[in-house]
Amino acid sequence: MTDASCISTAAESRRPGVLLPILSTVAFTFATYLTIGLSLSVLPGFVHGQLGFGAMLAGLAISMQYVATLISRPHAGRMADTLGPKRTVQTGLTMCAVSGALLLVGALAVDHPLPSLGLILLARLALGCAESCVGTGSIAWGMGQVGHEHTARVISWNGVATYGALAAGAPLGVLLQRQFGFAAIGVLTLALMLGALPLARLKRATLVASDERSPFRTVAARVVPYGVGLALGSIGFGCIATFITLFYAARGWSGAALTLSVFGVMFVGVRFVFGRTINWLGGYRVAMASLAIEAIGLLTLWLASDVRMAAMGAAIAGLGFSLVFPALGVEAVQRVPEHSRGSALGVFSVFLDVAMAIAGPIGGWIASGMSYSAIYGFAAVAAMLAIVLTLVLQARATVSTT
Repeated sequence: MTDASCISTAAESRRPGVLLPILSTVAFTFATYLTIGLSLSVLPGFVHGQLGFGAMLAGLAISMQYVATLISRPHAGRMADTLGPKRTVQTGLTMCAVSGALLLVGALAVDHPLPSLGLILLARLALGCAESCVGTGSIAWGMGQVGHEHTARVISWNGVATYGALAAGAPLGVLLQRQFGFAAIGVLTLALMLGALPLARLKRATLVASDERSPFRTVAARVVPYGVGLALGSIGFGCIATFITLFYAARGWSGAALTLSVFGVMFVGVRFVFGRTINWLGGYRVAMASLAIEAIGLLTLWLASDVRMAAMGAAIAGLGFSLVFPALGVEAVQRVPEHSRGSALGVFSVFLDVAMAIAGPIGGWIASGMSYSAIYGFAAVAAMLAIVLTLVLQARATVSTT
């Protein structure tokens, strides 16, 4: 990228008409992920404590959402390309409302454990589909409104909405359950979606490209290498989210929740401050720098001898991981025609779900044979492999454009 184009891009990014359309679109992501966060902390306790099922079924109730998200992401991408992002987001908001209604009925059926559990599992499946449609549709909708030159900003703000909502939703869910019972989670979910749907209906739709669409296999083949890089870079995040509490407990430390908060604050802060660097430096450079910083943080966690060092490692990892998704995502969607970018986003996003799904069993296997700290050493190696892959992808892209 030349100096002149950098200056032009920077001027475009400061255009006052860009930020408001982005924020008004990712607001639907925030509302949806807030409902995800609401039940994240309280659902296992309800299934185990109030319905009387074992820890395995309590875990299944959480994982059902991720299974549904993993399966439905590519379909959500194709829907955004064919029916338009607005319709895709509206479908996701409707599915989220259905999830809230099912959750409410399941909570009210607490005296009948099996039907209650069945309704909750259906609610989680609906929520997983909602996550796919709203997450992918909001990014595509935002890009359609402000132009593909602002793809990095749209993805970055969508990530801020995602993780900010999860961070706010978890404690809010605990508070609601304590004050009003588990049924309040379903009520608030339903109310949020009934408020969001009319707003989505009023918002301007973007044009759906009428060009002949690239075959899905072609889109997937171009995006998958970038998705593999995302998955390798996301394993560290999955290991921190899954095992930091057990890691601290094994060392006899306290403050695991604070360490997670530090990770989240660094993640969101970097998106705010450095999100535009992707336009200035390019996705490949930012991705490699981010992955290197993440690897340093994970190595610090692996070598941590006290709480301060562990918290520092988590902070550095959060700083590094923050821009991995938008940096690689920008380069991934540029590999496909504009009319297939919804599908590209759907395929690319799947790899984050894959990383979160495999981090648990692989990390558990490593911990059982070695130690909890060793998990972060292996996660650092995964981030380093992602750097090598990104370097190869950059070289390949350079050759194809010359």
